[in-house]
Amino acid sequence: MSDHNRAALLDLIATLSFKLGDFTLASGAKSDYYIDCRTTTLHAEGGRYSGIVFYELIRRIAPHAEAVGGLTMGADPLVSNTASASAWHARDHHGTTLVHGFLVRKAEKTHGTGRRIEGFLRKGASVVIVDDVCTTGGSTITAIEAAREAGMTVAAVLCLVDREQGGRANIERALAEVPGALQAGFHAIFTANDVRTAHIRLQ
Repeated sequence: MSDHNRAALLDLIATLSFKLGDFTLASGAKSDYYIDCRTTTLHAEGGRYSGIVFYELIRRIAPHAEAVGGLTMGADPLVSNTASASAWHARDHHGTTLVHGFLVRKAEKTHGTGRRIEGFLRKGASVVIVDDVCTTGGSTITAIEAAREAGMTVAAVLCLVDREQGGRANIERALAEVPGALQAGFHAIFTANDVRTAHIRLQ
């Protein structure tokens, strides 16, 4: 992936999304820092860079992927930005495969079609699961299971920031249990330590 795009994205996350202090995480654990990537992925430039960086990585590790998706709502801007990046790339490079988007609800709708997956959905399709921050990997694993139940094949899993607190191992274990899953595995764009170091540098 482009070093410039990756560096620009890291600086935005370190500036917009990272805070030092005393925080209680969703898991109940205490932490001396907090990362809210949505303030970056929903930012005009941050969204553009996150989509480009994710799309460039998908082209390298899972070039046949037809769609990118994840659990609402941490994955929502990443999915949209990556799909848009693929369309802009296809406009300038004829023959490039578009990467569409889908979102996984936390529970099935109780009205209408009752679907749990919104957007792209095709049995047998190769897809990439994404999330913004990985701690235990629970949200990502929920999305993996939903994609599998819908008949899609998980080609890879990407996260924007890995807190390195066991999520990678949990996700890789879940991938190993998915019948027919490809082995592109789990990839993190940054670790929490990368972001912390950049945050301190930019102060």
